[in-house]
Amino acid sequence: MMAKRLLSVGATLLLAVFAVISFFPIYMAIINSFKTQGEIFKSVLALPTKLHFENYTGVFEQLNLFHSAWNTIIVTVVGLAGIVFCGSLAGYKLARTSGKLSNFIFALFIASMLVPFQSIMVTLTKVAKGLSVQGSTFGLGLIYIGLGVNMAVFLYHGFIKTIPKELEEAAKIDGCNDFQIFTKIIFPLLKPITATILILDILWLWNDFLLPLIMLTDVKNYTLMLSINMLFGEYNNDWPKILSSLVMTALPVVIFYAIFQKYILKGIAEGAIK
Repeated sequence: MMAKRLLSVGATLLLAVFAVISFFPIYMAIINSFKTQGEIFKSVLALPTKLHFENYTGVFEQLNLFHSAWNTIIVTVVGLAGIVFCGSLAGYKLARTSGKLSNFIFALFIASMLVPFQSIMVTLTKVAKGLSVQGSTFGLGLIYIGLGVNMAVFLYHGFIKTIPKELEEAAKIDGCNDFQIFTKIIFPLLKPITATILILDILWLWNDFLLPLIMLTDVKNYTLMLSINMLFGEYNNDWPKILSSLVMTALPVVIFYAIFQKYILKGIAEGAIK
């Protein structure tokens, strides 16, 4: 009994240490976002002598963060909607269709997850330019659909296999067609895995830097990450504004993640493992 209690206390202390280590960079970003440049260079660990809220107001004036946030929202919403719509339909069809062709198509989705993004950047840029989607936020969202749908198909495919086929057979007896079966019977049951996909992909789409960098050429279409990158100079970096902008940019995603994070492990366990 004593050994189990000591083991539990030791595990709790170990988790507390890891929690402190994980939170430390966030703590550093927050406290230094309220300092002046001189205070940061003097000591990054010290608390600010005065809260300089002008760092936050200055970022809004310099970078027009509201416009950049709107661009990021457009990209994220278009990408998420397309990934969920295409991924759920494809995953359902592949899971309910037996045969070599279905298995081959599903294998292609899985294989595409192993291709490094850096190896397709040049080709992707040429294709986007040929389709006239390069340079627009909506076009960037469409590109994210193509890059993210493979993981969605994989998770939906595994989750749908756990749903009894008898539900669909009963719906067919009641006169539902295939699309009605999916929209009224299957998709409502996919809430856990859909929440998982939304959380994982919103973290990716909201914080991505490389793809917007090579696809967006006009400053007015910049996402938040590209706008913040403008604060990095060749010879000098405005660290108070950089840190304050990063804190504001990360806050919506952190809140979203904190609310829905309980679905991540549940959705992955039920969708991928089963």
